[in-house]
Amino acid sequence: MDFELRRAREKLDREQKDRKEKAWLRLQKERKAKEEAKKQREAIEAAQRSRRLDAAEAQLKADQQLEENVLAGRGISFYRVLEAVPYQGNGDKIKLPTSCFSELSDQGALDKGPMYFQLSVVHQEGSSAMKVDDRENKGTTHSGVLEFTADEGSVGLPPHVWYNLFAEGTSKTPLIEVRYVWLPKGTYAKLQPERLGFSDLPNHKAILETSLRQHATLSQGDILTVNYGDLAYKLRVLELKPSSSVSVLETDVEVDIVGSETTSERTDQHVLKPLVFGTSESGVVEEGKFIYYKFTIDNDTWEIIAAGNARVEVKLEADTDGGDTDIFISRHPLIFPNLHQHEWSSHDIGSKSLILSSKDTSLGEGTYSIGVYGFRGTTRYKILVTIQDEANHKVGQQVSSSMSSMEMDTEQCRNCKRYIPSRTIALHEAYCSRHNVVCQHAGCGVVLRVEEAKSHIHCDKCGQAFQQGEMEKHMKVFHEPFHCPCGILLEKEQMVQHQASHCPLRLITCRFCGDMVPGGSSAMDIRDKLRGLSEHESICGSRTTPCDSCGRSVMLKDMDIHQIAVHQKG
Repeated sequence: MDFELRRAREKLDREQKDRKEKAWLRLQKERKAKEEAKKQREAIEAAQRSRRLDAAEAQLKADQQLEENVLAGRGISFYRVLEAVPYQGNGDKIKLPTSCFSELSDQGALDKGPMYFQLSVVHQEGSSAMKVDDRENKGTTHSGVLEFTADEGSVGLPPHVWYNLFAEGTSKTPLIEVRYVWLPKGTYAKLQPERLGFSDLPNHKAILETSLRQHATLSQGDILTVNYGDLAYKLRVLELKPSSSVSVLETDVEVDIVGSETTSERTDQHVLKPLVFGTSESGVVEEGKFIYYKFTIDNDTWEIIAAGNARVEVKLEADTDGGDTDIFISRHPLIFPNLHQHEWSSHDIGSKSLILSSKDTSLGEGTYSIGVYGFRGTTRYKILVTIQDEANHKVGQQVSSSMSSMEMDTEQCRNCKRYIPSRTIALHEAYCSRHNVVCQHAGCGVVLRVEEAKSHIHCDKCGQAFQQGEMEKHMKVFHEPFHCPCGILLEKEQMVQHQASHCPLRLITCRFCGDMVPGGSSAMDIRDKLRGLSEHESICGSRTTPCDSCGRSVMLKDMDIHQIAVHQKG
């Protein structure tokens, strides 16, 4: 009996203990469930709170950006992120999609005059809502708009804008932030060439003005490329007023050009070294390279030369030990004479000189360039420009003529054809026939010593007379065909004439802007073609300017006709 009671009590104790353990486990489970529910509720509340904060911050940024766009655009808000696509063009005007035109037109942007845009580079993985700190590290510039013909989602960038936004070798298709902005008219710009030589261009500020006509804006830090024939000069924009980004349309901008930071003068650069009359300069020129110099004939010097009392002598003394040079001279605005574009040249072997006198129609007051060309090998040389007095030469000629007038009794030598006094003609002919030989080439007739006649030869193509050692250079310089960049193949003489008057790539001085521009083809307009205007002059002359007499706006190319027809002038 006791045994059964004891077993029953133990069984009851176990059941009570199991119930207590189950109750405790259920209590722990409920407590954990409550804690997890609380954590989940707190996490949800934190996420909701974060989303509300993010939404508020995003809304604030959107409102700030909208406010910035409205302020920058003077009441017009326009912002797009587009893919950048390059296109070949001049200036800084971009191409936008048609949808941009509709959006801008709806806001009345077309009624506010020229449209300007701020362009900034963004990363492929970046969003439109980037931090201001990130935006400072991107390339930024400004531009005008050329047309609204780009594909949707893209923006066409000319080389100027592309170069100022991206680093070289950009492989991925970059994204561009395009924002409409208002820009003040520029009043002042400070520019700095990246290399030497830009200030040597004749009327370089007029050339810069012509280049700026293709631009709508300027931004501080941008690189502006100015083309002069085949040469390209890059100028960095250091300072602008009244703002760091300005409009250059329909405004007069005061321009300061500071010196280049480049101090080394490399021989392969187009740099004009100044020459002083009577002072020689030394140098070394490599084969196929040019070294350029310049000198100036002022008004007083030209008056002496024009009166026939003086002449200009350009002398080049060269070391002929394995090397040879040529010399070319041109008058500005042709500032860099070369093998085919020049006004005077000398191809003599060794030292050489060029005499410029008043008889040369191309000579006058102005600045002249000298190009020393390395024809063969590396040559050391000295170049000297002097003003030679002609008085001594004239005196010598007068003495010679007076002596000839005294000796009237002369006879012509049958060998050298010179007139010799009759009393010595027999002795002269006996000596002359033994020691002198007359060249029998048609049109030559030069009298040579017997030893000189062995090396005296004539060119089979042009008939000019040379020494045997000079023929190789003559054939290479004058009769070896040259390829013109326009595609034609000619010898030197024909090439010089071709590039001076017929080549579409030749440089001419525009009669309206004064810039050196490619001659191009004839004008498309038949009236301009009859006037002899080039393609550039036809377009450049279409700009209008007020008439000095009546104030009426007249195209530049029609101003002379206007003056004659309306004001009976000219």
